[in-house]
Amino acid sequence: MALWKETAKTSAIETPEAADLARLSIPETKPEAEMPVRQAPRPTPTPAPSKPKTESLIAPDITIEGKIEGAGHVRIAGSFKGDVNVLGDLTIEPGAKVTGSVRAEKVTIAGELIGNIESAAHVELQQSGALTGDLKAGSLSVAAGSRMRGQAEFGWDDAKNGNGAHKASGHNGTSS
Repeated sequence: MALWKETAKTSAIETPEAADLARLSIPETKPEAEMPVRQAPRPTPTPAPSKPKTESLIAPDITIEGKIEGAGHVRIAGSFKGDVNVLGDLTIEPGAKVTGSVRAEKVTIAGELIGNIESAAHVELQQSGALTGDLKAGSLSVAAGSRMRGQAEFGWDDAKNGNGAHKASGHNGTSS
């Protein structure tokens, strides 16, 4: 193979290199200017991984009055007065107090909630938990020792069954 370029040659077959390539059935390479341009295959965009929902905390020594709305999880260990509307989970820690209506995917009550749970996929009333108000949920878990005063509707899809929901009332008693 030559390291210089000869300008006088008229055909690639006349050169010894071309004859060797033809004899070995190796295709002759064209100069870069004659080669068709091939575009590199485009990488397929991968969907961004869904971000895990973050959790916001209201600490035990904090008292807040207002409104909570968002797409993350909320954990309340202090005191909150106002409505909570989240597309994540709401956890009310032992010793915490929430006054207002609640809408969340999952509501866990280990402290005190004074207000209605208007829409939840699941409500868990833990042993130290107390609920004063009505609740509507897809499912309900009640631990022995917990307290509830109000009406509970659960296990029914409101869109299909208008007003034939299970109702349970508790008056400072234990439900199971």
